[in-house]
Amino acid sequence: MPNRLAQETSPYLLQHADNPVDWWPWAPAAFEEARRRGVPVLLSVGYSACHWCHVMAHESFEDAATAAVMNRDFVNIKVDREERPDVDAVYMEAVQAATGQGGWPMTVFLTPDAEPFYFGTYFPPEPRHGMPSFPQVLDGVHRAWTDRRGEVDEVAGKIVRDLGERQLTHDADERPGEDELAQALLGLTRDYDATYGGFGGAPKFPPSMTVEFLLRHYARVGAEGALQMAADTCERMARGGIYDQLGGGFARYSVDREWVVPHFEKMLYDNALLCRAYAHLWRATGSELARRVALETADFMVRELRTNEGGFASALDADSEDPATGEHVEGAYYVWTPGQLREALGDADAELAMTCFAVTEEGTFEKGASVLQLPRTEGPLADASRLSAIRERLLAARAERPAPGRDDKVVAAWNGLAIAALAEVGAYFDRPDLIAAAVGAGDLLVRLHMDPRARLARTSKDGRAGANAGVLEDYADVSEGFLALAAVTGEGVWLEFAGFLLDHVLAQFVDAESGALYDTAADAEQLIRRPQDPTDNAAPSGWTAAAGALLSYAAHTGAEPHRTAAERALGIVKALGPRVPRFIGNGLAVAEAALDGPREVAVVGDVLGDLHRTALLGTAPGAVVAAGPAGSTELPLLADRPLVDGRPAAYVCRGFVCSAPTTDPAQLAEQLS
Repeated sequence: MPNRLAQETSPYLLQHADNPVDWWPWAPAAFEEARRRGVPVLLSVGYSACHWCHVMAHESFEDAATAAVMNRDFVNIKVDREERPDVDAVYMEAVQAATGQGGWPMTVFLTPDAEPFYFGTYFPPEPRHGMPSFPQVLDGVHRAWTDRRGEVDEVAGKIVRDLGERQLTHDADERPGEDELAQALLGLTRDYDATYGGFGGAPKFPPSMTVEFLLRHYARVGAEGALQMAADTCERMARGGIYDQLGGGFARYSVDREWVVPHFEKMLYDNALLCRAYAHLWRATGSELARRVALETADFMVRELRTNEGGFASALDADSEDPATGEHVEGAYYVWTPGQLREALGDADAELAMTCFAVTEEGTFEKGASVLQLPRTEGPLADASRLSAIRERLLAARAERPAPGRDDKVVAAWNGLAIAALAEVGAYFDRPDLIAAAVGAGDLLVRLHMDPRARLARTSKDGRAGANAGVLEDYADVSEGFLALAAVTGEGVWLEFAGFLLDHVLAQFVDAESGALYDTAADAEQLIRRPQDPTDNAAPSGWTAAAGALLSYAAHTGAEPHRTAAERALGIVKALGPRVPRFIGNGLAVAEAALDGPREVAVVGDVLGDLHRTALLGTAPGAVVAAGPAGSTELPLLADRPLVDGRPAAYVCRGFVCSAPTTDPAQLAEQLS
């Protein structure tokens, strides 16, 4: 019989609706029930595309005997971390502080006052690799709660006090300058993997925000080393198994430092960020590889993640059914054995495919299967048309396999990132269909996620908005997407919508005294701690993403409160940039824009013509672009900007100083380089 999760919109929660566990969603009533029964709360946090979340569900949550113990001794709450990033952040901070590590699934035991006292991640059904079994953990926690209640309450109180005493070093009056950005670049150079690209060792995550900083730093000061790190990292990823060599798009991360074997789930945020990064790399270098990957990744998002309502789904699962065994296993949809290639292509083309895509008899993954790669080769292995035909045939053969599940939840923040990427790629490469897809997603966010007071709902599914309030990253990333739409389409309504959202950021998320930003609104549900994190995770931190959007909006409109808030927010980048540049790449990229101006470009009489496209292709960090007909009042930067001798013209301003208008795209490109 379905449990309480059957009424939820989250695909992850719905996956657990038929568990024998009597799950509750996160709600005050669940804690009231724990208080009434005098039992602790078991909080389980995960997400739909999480492989080990599925494993623990199959092993423990679907097991009747385990569920009976959970139901008897606990009130059990299941949370989708993508719907409630605030809940996830607060308890993940506690897990990491207590254990030195974190991850999902996250398992936390709480008092009825929501105070944590015992933590973990994945627990196996029997003792394994030095880990206790989940039944042992349940029994141990129950005994502690029953026999040593005073000790449990003391531990919980101390954890909450310790979390409350954690303070960020943030000086709103100290903004990052040349020295801090140079130190950040030096720090990245030390962490750089010169052999395989990227930063650090295994597991290796795609460093999208760091790449953006490196490209902006190169554009501003001409540091060739920064460009080389960005370009080599992007090439290594694009040639590796982390990139889908048949269908486009990137997996979540690589389990090895060589980018060979990915964790196969495909997340919207990764692909949106990487699509934009490769487009910006092409903009800086003209790399044909970067162009291809940007377009293929954009096409992947539209083809496989766009929902019926026009938004973009959150993820594709790592696991899918193996046709040979009927089991759900990781990577089954994507990997190939030599025999499978021969079956799909015939012997001659299979041999070529094995060479081109680094498929071996031994395999590079599991059970003799290989992840497709595109290694460097000396000279052409085959003509382009033959290799393209092989790709098409393999893609068709793969389409016959059981597809990975899709998390159809539309997350506002990640859709904002996708809108920005698709709008820009569509403009760069003359793909109006991609711009249309970006506009469609923007329309959905306005229509379904924004209420009349410009408050955002975090998620929606099947045309129904979720109940959870948007967090800072939602307001910041959606604003970023709307600002990109304003730049590409010349439609001022997108700038207006961004302004509504950013006014809400100033009112609800900024600490007026310190200039720091919080991840939740001032009037949001009060947790044991108000989450606040300026460092990037898989996506840009809400803090620095908001700083970037505020900076761009101020450049468009001259709004002084927004510029001031952006500059004050960047104080944290001065503190953290030189010390941990890998983890605040987005803040460093915004700091580059602030140091460069950012430049303001008004293009009159030429929407998506040569001048407008040249403006969009300018590499000046964070430059904002407004385009429209002469006399337009759609965008503030167009005011009092006439045609020149009856011809379309571009006006470039920077730091309260404007260059002479130009009608020549080449001259405009020079002003923006």
